[in-house]
Amino acid sequence: MKSLFKLSAALLCSACISGGVYAASGVSGASVDSRNQFRDKRPIITADSVTPGAYDPHADYTNDSNSKIEHLFLPWEDVDLATLSAADAYARERGRSLLITVEPWSWARDWRVGPEDLLAGILGGRYDANMSAVCSAAAQLKSPVTIRWAQEMEDNDGQFTWAFWNAEGYVNAYRHVIDICRKHLPSAQYMWSPKGEEGLEAFYPGDKYVDIIGLSVFGYQPYDKLEVGRDTTFVERTKPGYDRVTGFGKPIAIAELGYEGNDEYARDWAAEANKPHAEFPDMTAVVYFNDLEVYPWPRNVGRPDWRVANHPLD
Repeated sequence: MKSLFKLSAALLCSACISGGVYAASGVSGASVDSRNQFRDKRPIITADSVTPGAYDPHADYTNDSNSKIEHLFLPWEDVDLATLSAADAYARERGRSLLITVEPWSWARDWRVGPEDLLAGILGGRYDANMSAVCSAAAQLKSPVTIRWAQEMEDNDGQFTWAFWNAEGYVNAYRHVIDICRKHLPSAQYMWSPKGEEGLEAFYPGDKYVDIIGLSVFGYQPYDKLEVGRDTTFVERTKPGYDRVTGFGKPIAIAELGYEGNDEYARDWAAEANKPHAEFPDMTAVVYFNDLEVYPWPRNVGRPDWRVANHPLD
């Protein structure tokens, strides 16, 4: 799970020096330096690209002028919300908006409640103050804000407590929480963010509660080999989820993107990720997840390293 250290890094990265060799150049795109010591696999950005952004706890995007969205993750328990002002200043200095993913739990695993207790607590108002605090703090920020709450709800692989709720429970909780947030933060955009799996339609909370839809798209070469027997492409991995949500008539973004494999694999994904594709006419943004995977993937392939630059001292 993301640690409190990672949260501090993400929120206070305005005080950081870029951790990646290529970040200082401000040029985005997969490449390998002449010494073959550091690889930069950021998506390639051109004048026609879909709006890029990143979750960047390692500060590889610090000086990347192409990045226009700063993605933050917050638990709604055990968090110092005063640090949001530092993230706001960091984003404004770079002309970026803020995408804030609010996870309805504590990042301390021993302090978490079970799925049914969490759902009952939300619907019973026990956590109203938690969401009010987050949204009240976000209302003080000067950057444009998008709130993304309880992501990947239809993917019950054991990662998220809220992904064990049935569709009706999730929809009721989502509406309850967004109603609370809007009282404090009416100017925000609200992102409903399924992973993109089959059956996600049942979890849609309704047009009134969704301004933009965010998907998760990841490509991991060792997993591709085991699952489909070959490398997969960005378009191939994105299309099923996109096709499942496009009928809602909302703008669509990739809220979390990651890819890892050999140089050819990474270069292919980097070249395609932010390119406009005829298959995805409603795609408005692609936000990279610049960190190690939180949990091991299936098929014993381990934890993919989505980071765009190598960090040999980590």
